[in-house]
Amino acid sequence: MSLLASITGPRDLDALSADQLRELAQEIRDFLVQNVSRTGGHLGPNLGVVELTLAIHRVFDSPDDPIVFDTGHQSYVHKLLTGRQDFAGLRARGGLAGYPQRAESPHDVVESSHASSSLSWADGISRALTRTGRSDRHVVAVVGDGSLTGGMTWEALNNISDDNDRNLVIVVNDNGRSYAPTIGGMARYLNRVRTTDGYQHLRSTSDSFFRKLGPAGRALYRGVRGGTHGFLSRFTNNAALYSNLDIKYLGPIDGHDLDALLETLQLAKEYRAPVIVHAITDKGRGYEPARNDEADQFHAVGKIDPVTGAPVGTSDAVAWTDVFAQSLVEAGERRDDVIAITAAMLRPTGLQPFAQRFPDRTYDVGIAEQHAVASAAGLAYGGLHPVVAIYATFMNRAFDQVMMDVALHRAGVTFVLDRSGVTGPDGPSHHGIWDLAMLQLVPGIRIAAPRDAARLREEFDEALAVDDAPTVVRFPKGSVAEDLPAIERRPDGVDVLFRAEGDDVLIVGIGPMAHLAVEVAERLRAQGIGATVVDPRWVVPVAPSVVELAARHRLVITIEDGIRVGGIGTRVRQVLREAGVDTAVDELGLPDAFIDHASREQILEDAGLSAAKIAQDIVSQVLGTRIPVARPTADTGALWAQDLPEHGSRSR
Repeated sequence: MSLLASITGPRDLDALSADQLRELAQEIRDFLVQNVSRTGGHLGPNLGVVELTLAIHRVFDSPDDPIVFDTGHQSYVHKLLTGRQDFAGLRARGGLAGYPQRAESPHDVVESSHASSSLSWADGISRALTRTGRSDRHVVAVVGDGSLTGGMTWEALNNISDDNDRNLVIVVNDNGRSYAPTIGGMARYLNRVRTTDGYQHLRSTSDSFFRKLGPAGRALYRGVRGGTHGFLSRFTNNAALYSNLDIKYLGPIDGHDLDALLETLQLAKEYRAPVIVHAITDKGRGYEPARNDEADQFHAVGKIDPVTGAPVGTSDAVAWTDVFAQSLVEAGERRDDVIAITAAMLRPTGLQPFAQRFPDRTYDVGIAEQHAVASAAGLAYGGLHPVVAIYATFMNRAFDQVMMDVALHRAGVTFVLDRSGVTGPDGPSHHGIWDLAMLQLVPGIRIAAPRDAARLREEFDEALAVDDAPTVVRFPKGSVAEDLPAIERRPDGVDVLFRAEGDDVLIVGIGPMAHLAVEVAERLRAQGIGATVVDPRWVVPVAPSVVELAARHRLVITIEDGIRVGGIGTRVRQVLREAGVDTAVDELGLPDAFIDHASREQILEDAGLSAAKIAQDIVSQVLGTRIPVARPTADTGALWAQDLPEHGSRSR
C-alpha cells in the first residue's frame, strides 16, 4: 500500500519519518497530476504547497487548530491529508468541491473563494477561542502573496497586531503569483526577498553549517533563526515590512524544505502570539509542463495529457472572453482614451491582448476590486474612458465604489463582467448570479446582456459611447452560441427574435437565455399558442418597446440566468405596473441560494430553466390552471381539450 493510501487523517503523519514525508510528498504530486488531468482543476497552486501543507498538518492539530485557506483553490493537498482521496468526481456533482466545503469535512472552515479575507477570519476565530476559554488552540491562516495586494489583508493585520495575546500563525505562501505574476509595490518588495543573493546564500550556508553540528547544532539554528525578526530577514531587510505592526516574523524559508518548515512552524506554534511565517514556494513544483507555462503555471486547467500537459478534448468554439478581447483591442485602436483595468486577472478576463498592444494603457491593480473601481472614477474625471474587466462574482466586492464613486459622480466607466450567471464546477462563491439584482439598484446605470458574439461587439461599442453614467456588459463563461439574428430591430434597440400568429405570450430572453426563449416559443407554437420573443439587449433601464409589447400580450415571461429576487423580471413587472399595464408577469431565473458545484446544464435544469418545463408551465398559465394566469380571451376554452404531456412542477 502506498503511503498516501495509508493516510486517513492528519495524525497519521505523526508516525512518518522525514524520509517517508518526502516520499509522501512525491506521491501526492503524482496523484495530483494523474487525477486533476482527468477532471480539470487548480493544478499549479496545489503542486506548490505540498510540503507546506504536510508541515502544517504535522505541527498543528486540525480541526481543533482551525486552518483557514485564503481563496481555497490550493486546498487539494489538505483534502488528501484529511481523508478525501476520491478525486474521480472533482468539481462535478456528487464529487469533491474544488474549494473547502464544510459539508465534506470538519477540517474545512472557510468556503468562500474570494481572496484576502483569511486573516480577518483568523482574527475573529482566534479572538473567539481566547474569549471562550480555548486559548490553548491555534489558528493557522494560509495566505498567498497575491492576496497581500488586497486591502482587507492589511486591515486585518492592523487589528491582529493590536491584540497579541492569542495563538495565531499566518503562513505567507509566497510564489510570486496569484493567477499570474503578482503585481504592485508589495510584489516588487517580496520579489527582492526571494531573489536577493543575501537571502539565497545565507539560507543555504547557515543551514548547512549548523546541520553539520548534529542535533545540538540544529537546535541552535532554530533558536538563531527564530530571533525577534528572523535571522535571515535581518540581511534581506524583510523585517522592515512588519516592524511597525508588532508581529513576529520568521523567514523567509524554503517552502519545499520539510525540515525547515517543520522547525519554523513549531517555533511559531510555541511563541503564543501572532506570528508570520514567510515560505517561498514554486507554483507547479515537480511538474515540468506547469513550470514551463509562462502564462499562469497551470493555475487552472481543463482536461490535459498528464505527460505533456497538452489540453485534450478541446473544441474550436470561440469563447465569450475571446470575443471581448478582440473588441477591446479594436476599440483601443480607434480611441486613445480607452483604458483597461483588471484586478489580478489580466488573462482570465481577456485583457492580455490589449496589454500587449497598449501596455501603457493597461492597469492590473492586484486583488483590489474596490481600488480598481474608485481609480476608474478618477480616470473618467481626467477625461479617459476606463473599461474595468472583472468576474461577475468579484464585482460584489466593489458595490459601494460603483454606487458612490462612479454612479454618484456620473462617471463614464464601462464594467465588463465575465463569468456572469451560472459558472458551474467552481461552486457557490464563483457563480455570477447576483450582478443583475445588485447593480440595477444603482441610479443611472445601464446594463447590457448580449445574446451572441455579434451583439457583444455591438453592445460593448454602445457602452463606450456613454460618458455620463456607468455601463455594464455581462456575459457567461464558456463558448458563444451561434449568432441569433433578429427579425426586427425596434426604434429603441429592442430585437424581436420570433413572432408567431397570435399575441398570447411575450417572452423576454435576457442575454444568452434568448436562445432558450426561442426554443420555448417554437414549442408553444406547436401547441397553438402564439408567442413573441424579444431580446432587450439593454436590460436596464427597461425599454419602452417591452412595455408596449407587454400591453398587447396576455402573459409576459422573463428568463434570466441571475437570481429571480430583485432580478430583471422583477424590474419589468414594476415598470409595467407604473405604466398601468396589468399583464401578468412570470419571472424565471435562479433561486436566491448558494448553489453547489455542478455543470451549468444541471443547475439550469434544477431551476426549471429548460425549454420543456418552461413551455409546459406556460401552457398551464394560458389555460388558467397555473399562477400567474394569462389574461383570458374568448378563445381560451378551445385549448382545454388539447392532450398535454405531463411534466413535473417547478416550485415558486
